Amino acid sequence: MELVQWQQRFEQWLDENHLTDDAAHDIAHFRRVWMTAQSIMAEHAVDPLVVLTACYFHDIVSLAKNHPERSHSSRLAARKTREILSRDFPDFPPDRYAAVEHAIEAHSFSAGIAPQSLEAKVVQDADRLEALGAIGLARVFAVSGALGAALFDADDPFAGTRKLDDKAFALDHFQTKLLRLSDTMQTARGRELARHNADFLIQFMAKLSAELQGDYLGTDSQILTYFRRSVRS
Repeated sequence: MELVQWQQRFEQWLDENHLTDDAAHDIAHFRRVWMTAQSIMAEHAVDPLVVLTACYFHDIVSLAKNHPERSHSSRLAARKTREILSRDFPDFPPDRYAAVEHAIEAHSFSAGIAPQSLEAKVVQDADRLEALGAIGLARVFAVSGALGAALFDADDPFAGTRKLDDKAFALDHFQTKLLRLSDTMQTARGRELARHNADFLIQFMAKLSAELQGDYLGTDSQILTYFRRSVRS
């Protein structure tokens, strides 16, 4: 079966079975991760069916960020994906089950599972790139708002003298996770895209800092320099 046919079948299944109000982990997210994965895997010899399947089902279980079992989401998603494939896609090749499961388990930042296969590395990079750039910026504030977090600490927005707390302040998530993602990229293409998108977030932070000081036309050069150095060091 052609890859595009598998994609169409996966999307139909998700339309009928994966009802969610989580905009960060809906079918549009799965589709974007697959698009990014194709860009990355163009430079590598990988099994495209494994990558496609993992991209479309990696968040089939996605516990809320404040859920106590959040770090187990990817393992639960991997287990559920195997059940779905064996039950609802009986013609899916069973010899790909293990590879798909590993790619799903290893995609998660919170799970801390190192990807062993090239397919898993591609999926992990593609998913993490979604957290950077313009889409990642929008997701941070959307998710934090849903969880009741403030935009930032008005007295110390960049945590110069306090401990970072992204459960209380959305902006803290940039430092606790997002700006660290570039270092976790597994492929050369992933690292290239991550550095570019991380710089976009740093520019946003510098612009925000300037506005907090009453400057709506410029950016804070100190913030820009500091975070660029911290990301590239």
